[in-house]
Amino acid sequence: MRKSLLLLVPVLLSACSWGITLDDAAKNVRTAWSGDVSSCRDLGKVTVSVMDHVGPVDRNNITVRDELEVLARNQAAQMHADTIKPLAEPSNGSQPWGAYQCGTRQINPIRSSNPPANAGSAPGNAQTFPVHGG
Repeated sequence: MRKSLLLLVPVLLSACSWGITLDDAAKNVRTAWSGDVSSCRDLGKVTVSVMDHVGPVDRNNITVRDELEVLARNQAAQMHADTIKPLAEPSNGSQPWGAYQCGTRQINPIRSSNPPANAGSAPGNAQTFPVHGG
């Protein structure tokens, strides 16, 4: 009996993400994680939430964040937005997102006034790091 209960717990926890899928219209909604959306039209704010724990067990943080993004993209598509941006970190399974209409505008990353010393050394201003291991 005890063994079957232990086998049932992972199945129940994995079931939490079933049913949260990206709508067809939401596939065209981009996520501007740290992009400048000041040139976009602000369509409003959506707040989405999912269960971040089941009973006393905390759910995987990455899974919770992924589900929040999917739900935000679905809501933004209903508002005819093509871009979303998180307005705050997730808290207790809830997160606010801004919904924007940017069209084909390029979402530029927010630039700091002091770029890293090697910012211009790689194509596209990307930082590269050596991979260790063999």
